[in-house]
Amino acid sequence: MTQRVELATLRDRLAVDGLITDYAVAVDDGDWESYRSLFAPDGRADYRSAGGIEGDAGSVADWLAESMRLFSMRQHLIVNRRVRFGLLEQDTGDTARVQADYINPMRFAQNGEGSSDGSLAPDFVCGGRYAFALLRTDTGWRLREVVVQEKWRRLPERTTPAMID
Repeated sequence: MTQRVELATLRDRLAVDGLITDYAVAVDDGDWESYRSLFAPDGRADYRSAGGIEGDAGSVADWLAESMRLFSMRQHLIVNRRVRFGLLEQDTGDTARVQADYINPMRFAQNGEGSSDGSLAPDFVCGGRYAFALLRTDTGWRLREVVVQEKWRRLPERTTPAMID
């Protein structure tokens, strides 16, 4: 590889990494307009493994906007990002695939800003893996597809009332 190709690959890698970070921030901040802007015109997302829906980016953003109202605090941590660049019309680097693990602590909104004991700790945590398909467009890298594969979740512990004799 020439230095020019290596530099171009590094620039693409940084841009792709930035797009994935922008995705996490948009979801965590509830910025659904930004969420929509991260997708290519034909972009889709699939949250079915986490109990959600699959559809075009606009429909999924609407569903997320409603669903995320359940949580007063959200924090996506997207880690272990594996990026692979592909071919589109014989031009190397016009597509990319990213596989990344996530952990997502959240706090239920009905608990207010904190729990009954005053803590701000999350009471719902899930984790799994994302599969992102990206496309280089005239306006930069955009998401063509996002697939969530939830692998686990931890819900608040339920306490049962004590039996009275």
